[in-house]
Amino acid sequence: MDKTLVFYCILIILFSEFILATVLNYLNAKRFKDPIPKDLDDVYNVEEYKKSQAYKHTNYKFGILTSVFSLVLILVFLIFGGFAWVDQVAQNMTDNIIIQALIFFGIIMIGSDIFNIPFSYYQTFVIEEKFGFNKTTRKTFLVDKLKQWAMTVVIGGGILSLVILFFQWAGANFWLYTWALVILFTLFMNLFYSKLIVPLFNKQEPLESGSLKEKIEHYATNVGFDLQHIFVINGSKRSTKANAYFSGFGKEKRVTLYDTLINDLEEEEIVAVLAHEIGHYKRKHIIFNLATSILLTGFMLLLLSLFINHPEVSLAIGVDRPSFHAALIGFGILYSPVSEITGLLMNHFSRKFEYQADDYAKDTYAAMPLVTSLKKLSKNSLSNLTPHPAYVFMHYSHPPLIDRIRNLKA
Repeated sequence: MDKTLVFYCILIILFSEFILATVLNYLNAKRFKDPIPKDLDDVYNVEEYKKSQAYKHTNYKFGILTSVFSLVLILVFLIFGGFAWVDQVAQNMTDNIIIQALIFFGIIMIGSDIFNIPFSYYQTFVIEEKFGFNKTTRKTFLVDKLKQWAMTVVIGGGILSLVILFFQWAGANFWLYTWALVILFTLFMNLFYSKLIVPLFNKQEPLESGSLKEKIEHYATNVGFDLQHIFVINGSKRSTKANAYFSGFGKEKRVTLYDTLINDLEEEEIVAVLAHEIGHYKRKHIIFNLATSILLTGFMLLLLSLFINHPEVSLAIGVDRPSFHAALIGFGILYSPVSEITGLLMNHFSRKFEYQADDYAKDTYAAMPLVTSLKKLSKNSLSNLTPHPAYVFMHYSHPPLIDRIRNLKA
């Protein structure tokens, strides 16, 4: 293996992914002005549809700018020795391999995030503000960023340290111990994410007693679903967009409703959305996704173990000496085509599962409340009603609204 060949492979991958994404975004943007499908003609009126089109075009043009910037930034680092400079800074600060890796990734990840702060700020306080979505204050924006960095340092740094320790101790077999660590971490986060992480950013409170809670509990009892934890999260702290999600399993399973969802939908519609979420649980989608994610991670770590000891993988990104942390960067880029393929498969199954969860809600509750809720949520988020099929195939984890509505009405 030659480092020059690896370097050119990295460049080909970066440019290929950029071109593919650009073409798909262009094809999708060409569909923005398509007429609304007949089954969805009650989602927007004329003025609302114009607003939706303007929102999509604004995000499309902004996306071009951010993707070009990201490509240029990594090319500059690769071609003009950015990774080598960061690696040299880490070497000058300590001889400890683990601390060097922490410094290396700390500078790159937090530095990259700092470069992207103006784009994130513009997205939040200009685009989202202009179209009436943003509720984030500048203080919340800053505090969120600091909390994210702290979590990156503590959790990311801790896991990276253990992985390098495994590598130093077990050599090429480090991937097995790393995989075990990832499995434990994944299970732990699935169980306790809502208890430990969410409260750092949002306030969660049990759903108040009343007719909505009674309807939810009545439905859960009818379908044999032990639901003891129903929480409301203050999503309106940051955005007007609504959401609901299911997390955990066993005694730790819970349903979380955004306060915006409760404000936007009728009670029957909220129960229908909840029925959809319970459908995911009943149809074992959560277990499938968890198991598949764990298996794919193991596959990635196995490939990493085959590449990590090849110095060319490190040297290809421009550093002057091979190292575990530099090889991680090189491998991450080389692995991205595989990640794209596995992502396509996961999106395929995810879209299939959405239909199954919709069917479950239709069979155990009712179709029309889910239909009207989906339409309201799409309207309130100015979503795209006419996406290009190629874009859907590559990026959508949920079927387009028109397909879900037709499935529910069948």
